[in-house]
Amino acid sequence: MPKVTLFKQDGSQNGEVSLNENIFGIEPNNNVVFDAVVMQRASRRQGTHAVKNRSAVSGGGKKPWRQKGTGRARQGSIRSPQWVGGGTVFGPTPRSYSYKLPKKVRRLAIKSVLSQKVLDESLVVVDKLAFEQPKTKTFAEVLNSLDVKTKVLVVLEEGNDLAELSARNLKNVTVINAKGVNVLDVINNDKLVLTQEALSQVEEALA
Repeated sequence: MPKVTLFKQDGSQNGEVSLNENIFGIEPNNNVVFDAVVMQRASRRQGTHAVKNRSAVSGGGKKPWRQKGTGRARQGSIRSPQWVGGGTVFGPTPRSYSYKLPKKVRRLAIKSVLSQKVLDESLVVVDKLAFEQPKTKTFAEVLNSLDVKTKVLVVLEEGNDLAELSARNLKNVTVINAKGVNVLDVINNDKLVLTQEALSQVEEALA
């Protein structure tokens, strides 16, 4: 069973905390992680691209010249695709790019990235992050005392609004709650900081 040091908010050590081996101690599956990242990135695409086909462009109601006798190729509308200002053929239309992976695959992906953080020694567990009022400077001091100076993902327990507000304006800091832990956010940040309660909620959700 993997163990990591448990820190206090001031950076001092407060013993050790045991991690669920089935979540934080598996062999990472990079293929599944790749599939999960592609799915998340696809789901974030807006898909609002659009072009006008020949029915959407204005004009072209009248046949430009008679069918026969002019020596020119027959034409039915000046808004056909071959005309300048005509409609676009097979252009993009608004659509959703999102799709779903099987639940077991998604869970294996998030377990893989969490286990990789443990292997990289990039997982930091804090007993709690408590603030009397929203204070960005105070949160920055907490990260500094924990020796976190790179891009960091902070996972908080449900309802810790003061800590979330305190970290919101900090550069290179992403804050989510335990239910929102996802593959893309974990791999996009160098460090992963969890409160002890958030850790319990993550383990409960993935058990």
